[in-house]
Amino acid sequence: MTHDLDDRMHFAIDLARRAGELGLKYFRDLDNLAVESKGHQDLVSEADREVELFIRAAIAEAYPQDGIVGEEHAPVTGTTGHVWVIDPIDGTANFVRGIPTWCVVIACARDGETVVGVIHEPSTDETFYGRLGGGAFLNGKPIKASNAASLSEGAVGTGLSNRASTKNVVILISLIMAQGGVFYRNASGALMLAYAASGRLLGYAEEHMNAWDCLAGMLLVEEAGGTVLKADPKTVVGEGTQVIAGGRRIFRTLQLLCQSSFLATH
Repeated sequence: MTHDLDDRMHFAIDLARRAGELGLKYFRDLDNLAVESKGHQDLVSEADREVELFIRAAIAEAYPQDGIVGEEHAPVTGTTGHVWVIDPIDGTANFVRGIPTWCVVIACARDGETVVGVIHEPSTDETFYGRLGGGAFLNGKPIKASNAASLSEGAVGTGLSNRASTKNVVILISLIMAQGGVFYRNASGALMLAYAASGRLLGYAEEHMNAWDCLAGMLLVEEAGGTVLKADPKTVVGEGTQVIAGGRRIFRTLQLLCQSSFLATH
């Protein structure tokens, strides 16, 4: 099984990098990019669709019996218990505006448990990756989640989505700042989770994330020695989950603040 996971991980790393190269071609030619908007946060471009099709074709060739769930196209049902969960471009709002903060996200789940996670940021050529039980890495070097015990020791990544009340994240940010902390947001939840896994951020919190945005990063945080709020394996791929992730010593503080914030207006 370990050998199979290693194979899947290396396949996903290579695929994410190749998909990133395709994404960069579109990114460098934004004047000719077709974009549809349903609001600031809900954008989809020709690049999102084409990169996802590229990823899906590669998975279908290498693992034809596996399922596939992605942001832009209909899910594919598999027979092996393995499902590839992909976001071709996380950070589309950045991408279409020429901000070089976006990533390709590829996760593989087995019966609802994430077993492989890869987050590749083409603009910096950084690839964060790991597999269940194998540790987490950035371009070949092991990464560790933050060892900080106080919010004043760094920044917490915060996300917001149109599936949750914006009032709640404002409450969370105010509570973080009241404890001497600061918040960080770069409009790519997956990338911020990768930053939490590598200790760049103390942690990351968002009231609701889709599976393709969070599964890879949550695995990386755990494999980097951090702690995450456990998602329900039965529903996470289809319905998404609340996300709280960070270094072990800061996690409980973050969790308490999220409990105060996310329930405040419900």
